[in-house]
Amino acid sequence: MRREGEAERENVPQLTASSSRRRVRTRTRIRPDPLLSLCRCFSFLVVLSSIFCIAVNVLSAIRSFRNQSDIFDGIFRCYAVFIACFVVLAETEWSFIIKFWKVIEYWVARGILHIFVAVMTRAFPDYSGERKKLIVLQNIACYMLLACGVIYVVSGILCFGFLKRFLQKQEISREQAAKDLEELERRREELEQLLLTE
Repeated sequence: MRREGEAERENVPQLTASSSRRRVRTRTRIRPDPLLSLCRCFSFLVVLSSIFCIAVNVLSAIRSFRNQSDIFDGIFRCYAVFIACFVVLAETEWSFIIKFWKVIEYWVARGILHIFVAVMTRAFPDYSGERKKLIVLQNIACYMLLACGVIYVVSGILCFGFLKRFLQKQEISREQAAKDLEELERRREELEQLLLTE
Protein backbone atom coordinates (compact mmCIF):
# COMPACT_ATOMS: atom_id res chain seq x y z
CA MET A 1 0.00 0.00 0.00
CA ARG A 2 2.79 2.40 0.93
CA ARG A 3 4.67 1.67 -2.27
CA GLU A 4 1.58 2.39 -4.36
CA GLY A 5 1.05 5.72 -2.50
CA GLU A 6 4.71 6.67 -2.99
CA ALA A 7 4.51 5.87 -6.71
CA GLU A 8 1.41 8.02 -7.02
CA ARG A 9 3.15 10.92 -5.24
CA GLU A 10 6.17 10.60 -7.52
CA ASN A 11 3.96 10.69 -10.62
CA VAL A 12 2.18 13.90 -9.57
CA PRO A 13 5.20 16.28 -9.88
CA GLN A 14 6.22 14.68 -13.18
CA LEU A 15 2.76 15.28 -14.60
CA THR A 16 2.75 18.89 -13.42
CA ALA A 17 6.24 19.44 -14.88
CA SER A 18 5.22 18.08 -18.27
CA SER A 19 1.98 20.10 -18.25
CA SER A 20 3.87 23.27 -17.27
CA ARG A 21 6.34 22.56 -20.08
CA ARG A 22 3.43 22.40 -22.51
CA ARG A 23 2.06 25.65 -21.10
CA VAL A 24 5.41 27.42 -21.53
CA ARG A 25 5.75 26.18 -25.11
CA THR A 26 2.31 27.47 -26.00
CA ARG A 27 2.97 30.76 -24.23
CA THR A 28 6.35 31.37 -25.87
CA ARG A 29 5.05 31.06 -29.43
CA ILE A 30 5.26 34.62 -30.68
CA ARG A 31 3.13 35.58 -33.63
CA PRO A 32 5.06 37.63 -36.18
CA ASP A 33 3.85 41.19 -36.60
CA PRO A 34 2.03 41.62 -39.97
CA LEU A 35 3.78 44.94 -40.72
CA LEU A 36 7.22 43.45 -40.03
CA SER A 37 6.39 40.44 -42.22
CA LEU A 38 5.31 42.80 -45.01
CA CYS A 39 8.53 44.82 -44.60
CA ARG A 40 10.62 41.64 -44.85
CA CYS A 41 8.82 40.61 -48.05
CA PHE A 42 9.34 44.10 -49.49
CA SER A 43 13.04 44.04 -48.56
CA PHE A 44 13.36 40.70 -50.34
CA LEU A 45 11.74 42.23 -53.45
CA VAL A 46 14.13 45.20 -53.29
CA VAL A 47 17.13 42.85 -52.98
CA LEU A 48 15.93 40.89 -56.05
CA SER A 49 15.48 44.14 -58.02
CA SER A 50 18.96 45.32 -56.96
CA ILE A 51 20.54 42.00 -57.98
CA PHE A 52 18.75 42.27 -61.33
CA CYS A 53 20.20 45.80 -61.74
CA ILE A 54 23.67 44.47 -60.86
CA ALA A 55 23.39 41.73 -63.48
CA VAL A 56 22.18 44.14 -66.18
CA ASN A 57 24.92 46.67 -65.39
CA VAL A 58 27.60 43.97 -65.43
CA LEU A 59 26.41 42.81 -68.88
CA SER A 60 26.38 46.42 -70.10
CA ALA A 61 29.88 47.04 -68.72
CA ILE A 62 31.26 43.92 -70.43
CA ARG A 63 29.74 44.99 -73.76
CA SER A 64 31.02 48.54 -73.32
CA PHE A 65 34.58 47.41 -72.59
CA ARG A 66 34.53 45.02 -75.55
CA ASN A 67 33.51 47.89 -77.82
CA GLN A 68 36.37 50.24 -76.93
CA SER A 69 34.51 53.37 -78.04
CA ASP A 70 32.17 53.03 -75.00
CA ILE A 71 34.76 52.93 -72.19
CA PHE A 72 33.07 55.83 -70.37
CA ASP A 73 29.80 53.89 -70.33
CA GLY A 74 31.66 50.83 -68.96
CA ILE A 75 33.18 52.85 -66.10
CA PHE A 76 29.75 54.34 -65.35
CA ARG A 77 28.26 50.83 -65.22
CA CYS A 78 30.97 49.72 -62.76
CA TYR A 79 29.95 52.55 -60.42
CA ALA A 80 26.30 51.50 -60.82
CA VAL A 81 27.25 47.92 -59.86
CA PHE A 82 29.16 49.14 -56.78
CA ILE A 83 26.26 51.32 -55.55
CA ALA A 84 23.70 48.56 -56.27
CA CYS A 85 25.80 46.17 -54.13
CA PHE A 86 25.64 48.76 -51.37
CA VAL A 87 21.82 48.85 -51.79
CA VAL A 88 21.72 45.06 -51.25
CA LEU A 89 23.84 45.44 -48.08
CA ALA A 90 21.60 48.27 -46.85
CA GLU A 91 18.51 46.07 -47.27
CA THR A 92 20.01 43.37 -45.05
CA GLU A 93 20.12 46.04 -42.31
CA TRP A 94 23.46 44.69 -41.17
CA SER A 95 24.43 46.55 -37.98
CA PHE A 96 27.96 47.25 -39.33
CA ILE A 97 26.52 49.15 -42.33
CA ILE A 98 23.90 51.00 -40.26
CA LYS A 99 26.58 51.96 -37.72
CA PHE A 100 28.71 53.81 -40.29
CA TRP A 101 25.88 55.00 -42.56
CA LYS A 102 23.15 56.16 -40.14
CA VAL A 103 21.32 57.92 -43.00
CA ILE A 104 20.45 54.50 -44.53
CA GLU A 105 18.31 53.81 -41.46
CA TYR A 106 15.82 56.42 -42.72
CA TRP A 107 13.50 55.22 -45.46
CA VAL A 108 13.44 58.46 -47.46
CA ALA A 109 17.24 58.38 -47.83
CA ARG A 110 17.14 54.69 -48.71
CA GLY A 111 14.45 55.34 -51.34
CA ILE A 112 16.51 58.15 -52.89
CA LEU A 113 19.49 55.78 -53.10
CA HIS A 114 17.32 53.17 -54.88
CA ILE A 115 16.03 55.80 -57.32
CA PHE A 116 19.62 56.91 -58.00
CA VAL A 117 20.69 53.33 -58.84
CA ALA A 118 17.60 52.91 -61.05
CA VAL A 119 18.48 56.11 -62.97
CA MET A 120 22.10 54.95 -63.35
CA THR A 121 20.85 51.62 -64.73
CA ARG A 122 18.63 53.41 -67.26
CA ALA A 123 21.29 55.97 -68.31
CA PHE A 124 23.01 55.83 -71.72
CA PRO A 125 20.43 53.79 -73.65
CA ASP A 126 21.49 52.42 -77.03
CA TYR A 127 19.43 54.41 -79.52
CA SER A 128 21.04 52.71 -82.50
CA GLY A 129 19.06 49.54 -81.75
CA GLU A 130 22.09 47.21 -81.66
CA ARG A 131 21.36 45.95 -78.14
CA LYS A 132 17.58 45.73 -78.01
CA LYS A 133 17.43 42.77 -75.59
CA LEU A 134 19.82 44.45 -73.16
CA ILE A 135 17.83 47.70 -73.32
CA VAL A 136 14.62 45.79 -72.47
CA LEU A 137 16.38 44.20 -69.46
CA GLN A 138 17.71 47.61 -68.41
CA ASN A 139 14.21 49.09 -68.55
CA ILE A 140 12.68 46.26 -66.50
CA ALA A 141 15.43 46.44 -63.84
CA CYS A 142 15.27 50.24 -63.75
CA TYR A 143 11.50 50.47 -63.30
CA MET A 144 11.40 47.69 -60.70
CA LEU A 145 13.99 49.43 -58.52
CA LEU A 146 12.48 52.84 -59.25
CA ALA A 147 9.08 51.63 -57.99
CA CYS A 148 10.71 50.24 -54.83
CA GLY A 149 12.50 53.56 -54.29
CA VAL A 150 9.29 55.58 -54.67
CA ILE A 151 7.49 53.26 -52.22
CA TYR A 152 10.36 53.76 -49.73
CA VAL A 153 10.22 57.56 -50.08
CA VAL A 154 6.42 57.71 -49.65
CA SER A 155 6.51 55.25 -46.71
CA GLY A 156 9.33 57.23 -45.13
CA ILE A 157 7.32 60.45 -45.39
CA LEU A 158 4.38 58.64 -43.73
CA CYS A 159 6.76 57.57 -40.88
CA PHE A 160 6.49 53.82 -41.53
CA GLY A 161 10.25 53.54 -40.94
CA PHE A 162 9.91 54.77 -37.35
CA LEU A 163 6.98 52.42 -36.80
CA LYS A 164 8.98 49.48 -38.16
CA ARG A 165 11.95 50.22 -35.89
CA PHE A 166 9.61 50.51 -32.88
CA LEU A 167 7.96 47.17 -33.70
CA GLN A 168 11.38 45.54 -34.23
CA LYS A 169 12.49 46.66 -30.76
CA GLN A 170 9.28 45.26 -29.27
CA GLU A 171 9.76 41.96 -31.12
CA ILE A 172 13.36 41.66 -29.89
CA SER A 173 12.32 42.36 -26.29
CA ARG A 174 9.47 39.80 -26.55
CA GLU A 175 11.83 37.17 -27.96
CA GLN A 176 14.33 37.86 -25.18
CA ALA A 177 11.58 37.62 -22.54
CA ALA A 178 10.41 34.30 -24.04
CA LYS A 179 13.99 32.95 -23.98
CA ASP A 180 14.41 34.04 -20.35
CA LEU A 181 11.10 32.39 -19.43
CA GLU A 182 12.13 29.14 -21.13
CA GLU A 183 15.47 29.22 -19.32
CA LEU A 184 13.77 29.77 -15.95
CA GLU A 185 11.31 26.95 -16.66
CA ARG A 186 14.17 24.63 -17.60
CA ARG A 187 16.01 25.47 -14.38
CA ARG A 188 12.83 24.87 -12.37
CA GLU A 189 12.37 21.46 -13.99
CA GLU A 190 15.99 20.58 -13.22
CA LEU A 191 15.50 21.55 -9.58
CA GLU A 192 12.27 19.53 -9.42
CA GLN A 193 14.11 16.49 -10.79
CA LEU A 194 16.86 16.98 -8.17
CA LEU A 195 14.23 17.10 -5.42
CA LEU A 196 12.58 13.94 -6.75
CA THR A 197 15.86 12.03 -6.83
CA GLU A 198 16.64 13.07 -3.24
